[in-house]
Amino acid sequence: MVTQIEDIYNTYFKDVFLYVYSLSGDKHIAEDITSETFMKALTSLDSFRGESDIRVWLCQIAKNSYYSYLGKKKNFVDLESLPESASEDNVEQEITTSQASMKVHEIIQNLKEPYKKVFTLRVFGELSFKQIGKLYAKSDNWACVTYHRAREKIKARLEDYR
Repeated sequence: MVTQIEDIYNTYFKDVFLYVYSLSGDKHIAEDITSETFMKALTSLDSFRGESDIRVWLCQIAKNSYYSYLGKKKNFVDLESLPESASEDNVEQEITTSQASMKVHEIIQNLKEPYKKVFTLRVFGELSFKQIGKLYAKSDNWACVTYHRAREKIKARLEDYR
């Protein structure tokens, strides 16, 4: 089963990536959505009935993931795009943002290996899954799965924090 999944990943990764890239126009978003697509496909492989080409099925998952991403992004306010306030009226907001940022970094630091390192290399080092896999002498699929597991752990711990 593992080799079957790796074969699917190796065969269709580029097609799915290029499809998502054509939707988003952003390489990093395309990589994230593509890896999320294969994670979703992995968990629902049993539900694939073979009524369509597997490439079509994967691209449908990718499209739905991308639109979900856009929906979530709509509710997200990019702090970098907000104008900086010259007054000190927003001190409480700055403290809250600073505390949240510290909490995220604390959660990352408390992750077990290899999750901490893979997540850090992907987010802060901006390495591709292929590069991360090569560093660990593993496949890029392993790096992708490890990254997404780390991301889920961080999300869960953030939810506990809130």
